[in-house]
Amino acid sequence: MRILLIRHAEPDYKVDSLTPKGWEEAELLSRRLLRYDIRDFYVSPLGRARDTAAYTLEKLGREAETLPWLREFSGSYPDPETGRRRTVAWDVKPRIWAAYPGVTDARTWCDVPAFQGGNVRDVWEETTRGVNELLARYGMVKDGPVWKCGNNGDYTIALFCHFGISMAVLGYLMDISPMVLWHHTLCFPSSVTEVVTEERIKGELSFRITKLGDLTHLEAAGEKRSTAGLFPEVYTGIDSTDPAVNGTLK
Repeated sequence: MRILLIRHAEPDYKVDSLTPKGWEEAELLSRRLLRYDIRDFYVSPLGRARDTAAYTLEKLGREAETLPWLREFSGSYPDPETGRRRTVAWDVKPRIWAAYPGVTDARTWCDVPAFQGGNVRDVWEETTRGVNELLARYGMVKDGPVWKCGNNGDYTIALFCHFGISMAVLGYLMDISPMVLWHHTLCFPSSVTEVVTEERIKGELSFRITKLGDLTHLEAAGEKRSTAGLFPEVYTGIDSTDPAVNGTLK
């Protein structure tokens, strides 16, 4: 089985859609996805993800099922620096989040003091339930570090969504703390992350990443990648008040 986690194209957050560049990225992406034999399509309820999927679905004459939990991973908490409530769980500076014991453990990451007084664990549990319910459709049940499956089929499913939720899904599939993935990986707009199952013991699956944030469709067309999703630095030479680069990785 192959799972494609597709981040939406360059976003216009103000209207929850795409920028003109984003529409171009989505069209180039659709040309790539036409070459895949995709069995099922799923999409986040947010407009930027739905718009990214639109070209592909129109060309194939297909529809995507909307999964509410596939919206961007949020989770509010009081900022340990300012006390103000934040609504993006991973927007914690590295020196701060890395100082908490347990934050790199897939089982305890959302129980660290930085997230106390918030709903990060609630959002995480909603995410894991969503993944469980989705993969149960394909006969897969999580059993500790592996997934049990009586019939590991050769097919592809595509999820049009967001960077944060994509890394949360990967973290759950592979027992990796999402905080590690959020801060040490980045999937640029319209990128494709590919995960495949591997069955070394009959009926027991593990997931392996074969592509992470792949932008072959843009590179082949000479289209520059968008920087939307980068955390602001002390000095970047760009406008850090721009929603595309202000630390709101959505």
